[in-house]
Amino acid sequence: MRQLIAGRYELKQIVGKGGMSTVHRAFDTLLERHVALKILHAQFGEDEEYVERFRREARAVAQLSHPNIVTVIDRGEEDGKQFIVFELVDGENLKELVERGGPLPVRRVLELGLEVGRALAFAHAQGLVHRDVKPQNVLLNDEGLAKVTDFGIVRSLDAVGQTQTGTVLGTSHYIAPEQARGERVDAQTDVYSFGVVLHELLTGEVPYAGDNFLSVAMKHVNDPVPSVLDARPDAPLRLASLIERSLAKQPSGRPASMDVVVAELEAVRDELDGKEGGEGTMIMRRPAAASARPPRQQRQRAPRERGVPVWPLPVALLLLAAVVVGGLLLARDSSDSGNPGATADAGQVVELSGVGAYDPDGGDGEHDDEAGLATDGDPATFWRTSTYRSQLSAFKSGVGLVVEAGGTPERIVVTTDTPGFTAEIRAGGSPEGPFTTVGASKPVGPSTSWELDDADATHYLVWITELVGSAHLNEVRAAG
Repeated sequence: MRQLIAGRYELKQIVGKGGMSTVHRAFDTLLERHVALKILHAQFGEDEEYVERFRREARAVAQLSHPNIVTVIDRGEEDGKQFIVFELVDGENLKELVERGGPLPVRRVLELGLEVGRALAFAHAQGLVHRDVKPQNVLLNDEGLAKVTDFGIVRSLDAVGQTQTGTVLGTSHYIAPEQARGERVDAQTDVYSFGVVLHELLTGEVPYAGDNFLSVAMKHVNDPVPSVLDARPDAPLRLASLIERSLAKQPSGRPASMDVVVAELEAVRDELDGKEGGEGTMIMRRPAAASARPPRQQRQRAPRERGVPVWPLPVALLLLAAVVVGGLLLARDSSDSGNPGATADAGQVVELSGVGAYDPDGGDGEHDDEAGLATDGDPATFWRTSTYRSQLSAFKSGVGLVVEAGGTPERIVVTTDTPGFTAEIRAGGSPEGPFTTVGASKPVGPSTSWELDDADATHYLVWITELVGSAHLNEVRAAG
């Protein structure tokens, strides 16, 4: 039997069920698209406290327009049923990802950690703390992009001091010690839970296991922080240290904010990529042979290796060969040292220079003064758009960055640390346009390439048409 909610949303099937609500896959008959529809359980519909918590979730998440946060589309009530409509993220969650494949590669942990960390940092900047950060509440879309969801027990940072003493909300495997004790929670509570998530992604295990909520919660309160390196010896020491600091029993012992956590994850990623600029040096422990590794519960915490490791002869020879090849590559690339728009891709290098933002519908200039940062050869710097709290198309047809080309490119590559927006490449004879499309519209990932059609022009436009939040163009490169 066909069931419609609000005369518009046709319920299809249940895709999730929690203590307070059930989530359905539904079809929006008005806009002809699939959505996720969360309905508060009937037994809570007459309890004003639960109803207000449900309404608070809708209001809170509606403020959080960010590429890594599930978007709220609608909310309402019908026949006493409270409901919220979200964008449908048709993919598995992080818990299912780990259960299916075990511990993730370090690089993937960093990518997902940065996406989730930026989402939480954005929420904190809006004055909201999630309070139930766990891998089950991070969904992966069909492009592998992480989306934080289920702000069902979200609370305003302005109101956390009013939390009822003795009230415990959250999931025991990811609960912070102060949360388990029913004490005041704030952004540091999310830092702790996020540290648990990183631990699980890296090791395949939660730091504290147990048979029931109380036993696990008390381990979070009383037990020593387990060593990440005992479970994952090949993890970067800097990453292991960040996770263990995030799991400090006292909030004051954790990183000062989610922004600090994100910055540290970025530094680890850069070190992993061999880039300079991060403080300290990334040190990695070599994993012991699998057959020689004792069960985790029997292993003692070994001293962390410091200094220069002693490598077996075959490995040393491989490293020596890598150094020789790297030296040849550096010698070859040195000819491009004065060319900030250079690319290592095959083909003749075409120099690009950032000219300015393109905002034909009017606005604040979209950070014209930062245009050159997208072609300076430094991936740590970027040109950025303004921040859009809902879809960009609701405000204007698009925004973009204009670059001047010192030749005729056949390909343009954009790298970004804020993937998830949609863009195309246009070409024109001046910075003011008009521009014609030479590279088709597509979703933008961390690195996205466009093969250009008939791109004989002096200026090129990276034209962003779909965006929630702010987009960064870290590097725009070209080759002929």
